[in-house]
Amino acid sequence: MDVHISLEGRGDLAAQVYRQLLDAILDGRLRSGERLPPTRQLAHRLQISRNTVALAYDRLVADGFLVGRAGAGTFVSAEPVRGRAAPKGVVRPRPIWREVDTPAPLPSTRYDFRVGVPDARLFPMETWRRLVARELRVSAAGYSDPAGHIPLRAAISRHIGVSRSVHAGPDDVLITNGAQQALDLIGRVLIEPGACVAVEEPGYPPARRLFRSLGARVAGVPVDEEGIDVRAIPGSARIVYVTPSHQFPLGTPMSLARRAALLAWAERRNAVIIEDDYDSEFRFGARPLEPLQSLDRAGRVIYVGSFSKTLLPMLRLGFLVSPASLGPALRAAKHLSDWHGEVPTQAALARFIDEGLLARHIRKATRVYAARHTMIAEELAADVRLVPSSVGLHVCALGVSVRPTPGLTVEPLEAYCGESPPQRGLVLGYGAITLDDLPEGLRLLKSRMSAGPEAAAPRP
Repeated sequence: MDVHISLEGRGDLAAQVYRQLLDAILDGRLRSGERLPPTRQLAHRLQISRNTVALAYDRLVADGFLVGRAGAGTFVSAEPVRGRAAPKGVVRPRPIWREVDTPAPLPSTRYDFRVGVPDARLFPMETWRRLVARELRVSAAGYSDPAGHIPLRAAISRHIGVSRSVHAGPDDVLITNGAQQALDLIGRVLIEPGACVAVEEPGYPPARRLFRSLGARVAGVPVDEEGIDVRAIPGSARIVYVTPSHQFPLGTPMSLARRAALLAWAERRNAVIIEDDYDSEFRFGARPLEPLQSLDRAGRVIYVGSFSKTLLPMLRLGFLVSPASLGPALRAAKHLSDWHGEVPTQAALARFIDEGLLARHIRKATRVYAARHTMIAEELAADVRLVPSSVGLHVCALGVSVRPTPGLTVEPLEAYCGESPPQRGLVLGYGAITLDDLPEGLRLLKSRMSAGPEAAAPRP
């Protein structure tokens, strides 16, 4: 391995070589078992005498950091060496970043009711490997369009046009690294410091934290059985973030009347609506309502979608559809953020969609998730108040809590509340637990569950 060493002046050169090699070992840049360059080679590269390098090596061997093997060379000692941490430093982030943290991921357990986790076993991995391998052979190696691979933008515009009635052409679509980057780009382009952004309460915590990190004042707006209460949106808000197809986390769809009211509000207030359509592909019953984007006539809705729940979170593929007036700014923000995503992955997804594989996967996964949804609803109907839901990867039970239990992972509704007092309840995902494990998982869940009086009360 080539080791970077810089020498200064004509002082003790052997000591400089020793110190820099020692730092590399202690920092973990040179790992146990790695071979160092021969002394003659390193001396030639540093333009110093071989004896100088040999002296530094001999000192490191004597200290136990290197070991010489006859006929093989000099290696970093097999004894484990802990890497040294970076200096603590005195630089501090802006105050908002001392409030925004990264929650630890929930552990994976046998009875895993985590939210937003699709079943990876349903994904056609071998087909995906074949598509990606093909694109790695043929994709250009240069920089690409910040808006994303053009065939993928075209495939997405066709897919959401057919499946969701979204009005979009390829030029209206921008590919992102998941829905979270889409929200970040929108915020960069639209949020002024101190601006008011309205979000659903309860709602999606990463969106709330993101908007705050961009300098926004975030206001939680109550959600009832028809969706966000438009009358409660602050008059100062100029952006509102909603999940109308399957409210996150309660699961209720926004009624058509409430959608019309929200669009009218945006028109009166000269505001923007961010519509996050995160898992509406999995529909088990009831007719789908029109997306806000397809009802919008004034160009005030930005539609955000993701393949993290439809396919796999590890793919980190999402997209947004914006009014033409915002397209250039969003594309520039994407370029400044990370230039562009992985072209082979985007090209593989384009083929996955165009060959009908995405539609086939959604049909198969929907049948599997529908069976799990039905079992949960039937098993818990007599014990808890479930929020009616016929789409997506989770259901919500109101007024109950669960005692921590080994082998059981459940998310409380309180974790999705940004206002006080938080609502009591559970959000039960069924993407990560198999149908075979569900009966025992639900039995364990009910045995650890306690209900308050609100569990059976009608919702306000």
